[in-house]
Amino acid sequence: MGRRDGCSRGKGGSMHFYKKEAGFYGGHGIVGAQIPLGCGLAFAQKYSKDENVTFAMYGDGAANQGQLFEALNMAALWDLPAILVCENNHYGMGTAEWRASKSPAYYKRGDYVPGLKVDGMDALAVKQACKFAKEHALKNGPIILEMDTYRYHGHSMSDPGSTYRTRDEISGVRQERDPVERIRKLLMSLELATEKELKDIEKQVRKEVDEAIAQAKESPMPDPSELFTNVYVKGLGAESFGADRKEVRTVLP
Repeated sequence: MGRRDGCSRGKGGSMHFYKKEAGFYGGHGIVGAQIPLGCGLAFAQKYSKDENVTFAMYGDGAANQGQLFEALNMAALWDLPAILVCENNHYGMGTAEWRASKSPAYYKRGDYVPGLKVDGMDALAVKQACKFAKEHALKNGPIILEMDTYRYHGHSMSDPGSTYRTRDEISGVRQERDPVERIRKLLMSLELATEKELKDIEKQVRKEVDEAIAQAKESPMPDPSELFTNVYVKGLGAESFGADRKEVRTVLP
């Protein structure tokens, strides 16, 4: 929403979420550029002997980017605790995977890096795969997880999502593979929850989301001077360019 109290103080968008204390280092506006950054975090974990791993997420659209293969090579060379997760929803923006990749078996693309293909629409399968991948990464180095998943909506707000695939395809996946609905049916079949209890959970979640949105909207817009903060490392900021800063201040509202 571009508000002052946001994680990037109003200077980031949907691809720039960040929360260091939660171990979440955000996304990247450049396709695939987050992968080498993720491997860099894994290098830091190994260097500091931190018994943890890094999950570096990317889509099938980024799977053909050169930096992925460079990062895979370095991760394998140094046995980094990196788990590279390919979220294969079968469309990179509006391009079907078969039009962009000679071999869409993305989990097999690691040179000396093993891989697993997982039903990304099955929450329990994802949990088990991630547990296995973490144990492997800590002992043996990087691993690829290809999550076979799907997106119901378009790539962005300007993409209706129905010009390169049929509505029947979308509704078919939603009816047969929707992960939330699958968990709902499983819980009810095992008598672990009633339909009313699940509906109450949905209401509570919607309430929390609505409250978070309302709180975000109450946050003020950032002052234009915020543009000059954190541009460079501390001590090399834009304050050394006073004339430029003053000029921009007179131009911006």
